Amino acid sequence: MDAPDRLTAEVIALFAKITDLYSREYETASAHHGLTPQQVKVLLALDEALPMRRLAERVGADPSNLTGMVDRLQSRGLVERVPDPTDRRIKRIAATDAGRAAARDLRARLRFATDPLVALDGNQRRGLRDLLQLMVDSQSPGA
Repeated sequence: MDAPDRLTAEVIALFAKITDLYSREYETASAHHGLTPQQVKVLLALDEALPMRRLAERVGADPSNLTGMVDRLQSRGLVERVPDPTDRRIKRIAATDAGRAAARDLRARLRFATDPLVALDGNQRRGLRDLLQLMVDSQSPGA
């Protein structure tokens, strides 16, 4: 495979910088609360009580791995397991008052991650979305 052209190399470098910005911001914010970046993602995903499977989908984690994260967050008093109102066999994961307060603080600390597109107007955002989707679609089977 040939080396990427200069423009492609610049785009790849920018993707790496964006990834680094996200990672550093999540690491710094999570360390402030004594959490892991993945625990922060779980906490921030709980704007409503969710079944474990749906929460796992939202944060991109395997449900079996999520159980340990939820256990640790629960031991810290940040989340709780509550019965599903329509099916008592199902437990939903909900943020506690302390968890919601931590999530508010975390969002304030995650300035870039909260809105990395702040410098773009609506048309630019749509264009970027469409281009990124094209990149993802090109890697899908059958593409």
